[in-house]
Amino acid sequence: MTQLKRSIVHMDLDTFFVSCERLMDSKLNNRPVLIGGTSDRGVVASCSYEARKYGVHSAMPMRMAKQLCPEAIVLRGNSGVYTKYSKLVTDVINDNVPLYEKSSIDEFYIDLTGMDQFFGCHQLASELRSKIMNETGLPISFGLSANKTVSKIATGEAKPNNELKIDTGTEKPFLAPLSVRKIPMVGEKTYTTLCDLGIKRIQTVQEMPVAMMTKVFGKSGGTIWKKANGIDNTPVIKYHERKSISTERTFDKDTTDVAKLKSIIVAMAENLIYQLRRGDKLTACVTFKIRYSDFQTYTKQKRIPYSSSDHTILPIVMDLYESLYQRRLLVRLIGVKFSHLVSGGHQINLFEDNDKIMSLYQAMDKMRERYGDRKVMRAAGMDAKSISRWNPFNGEPPPLLANRRR
Repeated sequence: MTQLKRSIVHMDLDTFFVSCERLMDSKLNNRPVLIGGTSDRGVVASCSYEARKYGVHSAMPMRMAKQLCPEAIVLRGNSGVYTKYSKLVTDVINDNVPLYEKSSIDEFYIDLTGMDQFFGCHQLASELRSKIMNETGLPISFGLSANKTVSKIATGEAKPNNELKIDTGTEKPFLAPLSVRKIPMVGEKTYTTLCDLGIKRIQTVQEMPVAMMTKVFGKSGGTIWKKANGIDNTPVIKYHERKSISTERTFDKDTTDVAKLKSIIVAMAENLIYQLRRGDKLTACVTFKIRYSDFQTYTKQKRIPYSSSDHTILPIVMDLYESLYQRRLLVRLIGVKFSHLVSGGHQINLFEDNDKIMSLYQAMDKMRERYGDRKVMRAAGMDAKSISRWNPFNGEPPPLLANRRR
């Protein structure tokens, strides 16, 4: 049986946050716009192409960005608005293609393999792009090729607001003259190492033995070499947005120990917030659950601005607990749930005004990733010794640690 030639589209909304703001205020059109933390301690989450001409880029300190582009309009950002427009685009794609993957709040992969015999993949992708722009008013670019890597790079070359098709068999010459920084998964550290080795263009990687790349970069070296050569068999994974994550603790012995309860709640919530950041997610709804010894169960929830920050979410969890807890009753179970989840956590977290807080979370998360969740915690949560390490976004069920004896 002849295998069908793959046709993978990568679509990316151009300067998404800025484009959403311009839909609401046309005075921002053709003006340099910065979105992010608005104080000097803030960080740029997104910027318009007009601002990029001055050397401004995402994740740059806001103070530096304003020095480079003094006339820029600085906006705080509205995650709820961006989520709404992201859903509008998702709905258009969902209604028009059989298989797509939403990789972030503004980025999609679409598998059109086999559609050539009916419509022509490039024509179908172009019509879908036009439909998205007409129905949402947002500019969007796409790349079309035989795999996800080449299509993503092609989208970058097509921007702003354009499209680019890379025919099968022309992947290597298309990639060859581009900077190695264009290869997905090549971050600043890897790029610096490659430059130190005199490797600045993808063609150089193409001409290197794969064994040499593996020797220098380990297993990821082989992956980089394959991507540089236009080789990527990664499938498009059907989109299913995870709606919530939660954790519960059932006590071996019902308790009224307030200090113990608060400590465990802090630990549970802190671990769940870390899982949000680990999965690049944000929550807009916090729920607390409590069950007493007579099995009467109560829950209370609160809607919040999209967040994955401890200092925003923890006080809300504790407020919900305080409002539900009846001090003379024995507690059998407590639980915390975050719902209304969206992707794009890293970008929206850049709206934080305090870069020290953001840096602290990054350092804490790195230590947790390396040494385990319980190696870094708040003093208030140290009494909870059985909060488990679990990534709820990798498709695995949670380990059965919640009821383990302390």
